[in-house]
Amino acid sequence: MSKISRDSDIVELDGPPAYEYGEKVRSRLNIRNDGTFPGKEIGEVLVKKGDEGYVVGIGTFLQQFYIYSVDFVALGRKVGMKGREIESIEQQHDALPEQDVA
Repeated sequence: MSKISRDSDIVELDGPPAYEYGEKVRSRLNIRNDGTFPGKEIGEVLVKKGDEGYVVGIGTFLQQFYIYSVDFVALGRKVGMKGREIESIEQQHDALPEQDVA
């Protein structure tokens, strides 16, 4: 039997969303169609790890998770993703140490 990962102990809605509208993000994983994306086969890859997009909507799922609607402009599709499936590109650049210019 395969090991099933469950997020049942996590309740993200206790705090604010991790990402903001318009924020540029990158997929941390390959995302496959779970049957909720029309026009694609179940199991078909919708987004590849490293693909970049923008948060265009923030909703909730099961009164537990934030779901971010991410517009992957280069792919021409919007995909709903959990916070753990994306990372901010903007925050990464902000976190880089400043360098002195000689």
